[in-house]
Amino acid sequence: MMAEEREEILQAVSSAVLAVTRHLSVREVLQVIVRSAQRLLDARYAALGVPDDDGAFAEFVAEGITDKQWEAIGPLPRQHGMLGAMLREGAPVRLPDLCEDPRFEYWPKAHPVMKDFLGVPIRDGDEVLGIIFLTNKRTEGGFTADDQDLLTLFAAHAAIALTNARLYERGRELAMLEERNRVARELHDAVTQKLFSLRLSAQAAATVLDRDSARAAAELERVQRLAGEALAELRAVIVELRPAELDRHGLAETLRKHVRLLDRLHPVRVTFDCEGLPALDPAVEVAVLRVAQEALHNALRHAEAAGVSLWLGHEAGRLVMSVRDDGKGFDQAASRGLGLVSMRERAESVGGVMSVESAPGEGTAVRVEVSV
Repeated sequence: MMAEEREEILQAVSSAVLAVTRHLSVREVLQVIVRSAQRLLDARYAALGVPDDDGAFAEFVAEGITDKQWEAIGPLPRQHGMLGAMLREGAPVRLPDLCEDPRFEYWPKAHPVMKDFLGVPIRDGDEVLGIIFLTNKRTEGGFTADDQDLLTLFAAHAAIALTNARLYERGRELAMLEERNRVARELHDAVTQKLFSLRLSAQAAATVLDRDSARAAAELERVQRLAGEALAELRAVIVELRPAELDRHGLAETLRKHVRLLDRLHPVRVTFDCEGLPALDPAVEVAVLRVAQEALHNALRHAEAAGVSLWLGHEAGRLVMSVRDDGKGFDQAASRGLGLVSMRERAESVGGVMSVESAPGEGTAVRVEVSV
């Protein structure tokens, strides 16, 4: 192997390693790995698949096939044929002609013909996380044993990327679950009992209203007092859930630091702009922070955008927060995910309103307005 080729290999592997350490989006990392492997091993086609539990692929990234070709081919491949065999067997496969192997089944309509084949499992210990494969080597002679060793190295980096992404997602889910459980405990202990007593007092007042106005008045006074106490304790729970960063830096600086971190971690350009803000109620700061974080997370994970911007300002007595991206957008009528319901509920919990503007191919804008 010549010195120039060795240097190219080191640079390609380095870019894959940097991708693993810089990005939290697993798809972006896998795309870097597949693209580097395709270029380095001089393959016409390269792909990486991560199976799901339904016989298909949760992630499938490919190089060498255009969007128009994908549209003609149809749905993504399922776990059958050579791909399914590699997932089951968990061993590398190197073939001069894929079609002559008994594990091969068929090509979908409009699928390009692939001949020489090199596939390597992506493993985490004994578990096969997915497969990475190349076909149609451009140089004569097909794929070599050295090619297989190098692709195995890329598969190891893909395993790191997948494991890290899964740990990140699991950690995020556990953190959210822990927060929800703590809120539930706090609400039960601090507020639920007050509301139960308030209901009993209201029922008592209704019972004696016609025959004992003095007692009814006393019960109604108790209702008013209990309602005030419940409201105060509910606010205390909300303030207790306030992230420590808000106390140290305030809403604007907390979001600025968060955006700066996201911009470093993702290949997408993430920007922040803020105009002067008045003093804000702690509950409003928490709600706006959480909605902004969720909107940014959605844009980075789902929008396939080149840029995402967060704007925070004060207009006509209202705090305004806006997250915009130039990504693929989505059909709001068909959407059932992205946490839009919980985001809207957070905004409404502090008297605010949230609006979403999006359409396929036109990006997405999330806007929250709260009177201050």
